Amino acid sequence: MSAILLVEDEIAIAETVVYALQADGHAVRHCLDGQQARAAVVDAVFDLAIFDIGLPDISGFALCGELRRRAPLPVIFLTAQAAESERVLGFDLGADDYIAKPFSLRELVARVRVVLRRGAPDAAMGEAKRSGAFEHDGAGRRIRYHGRALDLTRYEYGLLAALLARPGAVLSRMQLMERVWEDAPGSGDRTVDTHVKTLRGKLRAVVSGGDPLRTHRGIGYSLDID
Repeated sequence: MSAILLVEDEIAIAETVVYALQADGHAVRHCLDGQQARAAVVDAVFDLAIFDIGLPDISGFALCGELRRRAPLPVIFLTAQAAESERVLGFDLGADDYIAKPFSLRELVARVRVVLRRGAPDAAMGEAKRSGAFEHDGAGRRIRYHGRALDLTRYEYGLLAALLARPGAVLSRMQLMERVWEDAPGSGDRTVDTHVKTLRGKLRAVVSGGDPLRTHRGIGYSLDID
């Protein structure tokens, strides 16, 4: 049984979501606003959080950032905003998924399963693998660069892991979309470019002037591991 934190101020929506998740075998704690959510994470540990973006006292984006500074937590956003800019912002904050209202309860439950499954340890992945200046712990979904752990969002991690799997090979934006954003069909090429930019900044923060990411104009990206 997984413990899920649901922060949603629309009672009718919350009740149906709670019912659907409980029917799927999850324990759900429902909060109406950010204040209640803050109190909830003090006395309980959750496996996943579902945030409505339009909360009465704080935006779901801000609440996500605040709670994830305390502890890693997979996050799904619910929102009436379907604009690409909203989705990109959510993913940049480290969201694991993004569902626009109105939504299918069956789809929501299915996506919750995917996110929880993705976060579960995989013993078969074994020990961390070294590739040049990188060390990739697939089971823990962590990557070190020159010995320093990188603070990566879900999609930054997926992007770097995909490039690490084929060092030196040029992967097109479409290939990266299929590998990393397979469950975010509304994302476009610009999403890849945005995440490459933020990832590049984090790598440069470790080694000033260093940039193992290579841009191949009109084609895609590759990674140097030396």
